[in-house]
Amino acid sequence: MTTTTLRRWFVVHKWTSLICTLFLLVVCVTGLPMLFSEQIWDAFVGDDDPPYEVLPPGTPNASLDVMVAKARAMFPGQIITQVSPDDDEPAVLVSMAPSWQALKDDEKYPDRHSGHWIKFDARTVKVLKQSQPPDAPKKPRTWTGIILGTATRLHMNLFAGLPGALFMGVMGVLFVASLVSGTVLYGRYMKRLPFGTVRRDRAARLTWLDLHNLLGAATLAWALVVGFTGFVNELQTPLFGLWRITDVRQILKPYAGLPEVSQAHLSSVQAAFDTAAKAAPGNVVTGLSFPGAPFGSPVHYVLWTHGATPLRGRLFTPVLVDARTGALTGAYPMPWYLRFLEISRPLHFGDYGGLPLKVLWALLDLVVIAVLVSGVVLWAAKRRIATDMRLRALGFDLEDAETVPALAERAR
Repeated sequence: MTTTTLRRWFVVHKWTSLICTLFLLVVCVTGLPMLFSEQIWDAFVGDDDPPYEVLPPGTPNASLDVMVAKARAMFPGQIITQVSPDDDEPAVLVSMAPSWQALKDDEKYPDRHSGHWIKFDARTVKVLKQSQPPDAPKKPRTWTGIILGTATRLHMNLFAGLPGALFMGVMGVLFVASLVSGTVLYGRYMKRLPFGTVRRDRAARLTWLDLHNLLGAATLAWALVVGFTGFVNELQTPLFGLWRITDVRQILKPYAGLPEVSQAHLSSVQAAFDTAAKAAPGNVVTGLSFPGAPFGSPVHYVLWTHGATPLRGRLFTPVLVDARTGALTGAYPMPWYLRFLEISRPLHFGDYGGLPLKVLWALLDLVVIAVLVSGVVLWAAKRRIATDMRLRALGFDLEDAETVPALAERAR
């Protein structure tokens, strides 16, 4: 490697690191509470749902049609928008609203919320819990909810919506560039020293430099994966938008002009779930949207299925079932770019291996914070050294400054 090439790599590493460091610190710090959000919520807030009835093991779930009928009887005149079985508990969530138009109007007025839900015991059809009525006074948010919500929004988009998400995606690209350029420089740097050397008997700046290089090399593979998958995750809004205006639009185009099917004349919801399970073998059916839903069909149930393993649990396959006849219209695996996006999520969040993997992710996150802080210290120290050398060259007598040879040694 020529001296000119080496200098170019140094410039790339310096400026990509400096530009993204502040935002990466925000991401790393807010990522810690996000990693343990479930544990934090359970510890400080908990769940106020009534306990499930103790039943003999193997008790089958009731038909979803029974729960749908009970929800309609509780709120006559309203429509059902979604039916969502819980993946972990014997519960089913039935979502309702006055009309689809009311839900569309809610998007224009953030303080308005027309929808509500009913939580059923999937085995006994007993109502476990209901959301607050739309006109009920809002409960004050807990400090736990405020902290977790703030951390999540800062981590994802800095409270700036899509522009903020895209900006953070650019910071992810700069982070990956700083890692690659740092690796190139480290390979050249370590030709003179045994791997892992930390020179504690030399100038303080050299100790910081050795720690910075060592910790960066130790976490390189993890940081590359998390940095790149973080960039991919920030593209979720434009990628899903692309899917909707391409594949989804083509699939639903033949049905776009049909009148919406009345909910009084719909086929069995339970049968639709069974049909979707057969259409996507090996997947779990996790939810059903009724005809008329946004980005849906006026005559179809849209059922969402996902893989049954923790890593495949984010790979979704939508299934269309004709709500008039109950016949299968088709299963439509997502395009490669959305599958890539969904696979990247567990690799970024580390939530597919339980608490031990979360702890490992947190420890690596702390090491990356140390790398970022040490990088800032090195940059600030070098600027101070350069300033002191310029002042001495101009004839200033700096009482607290080291000798010029020591400064030169630090600057190397």
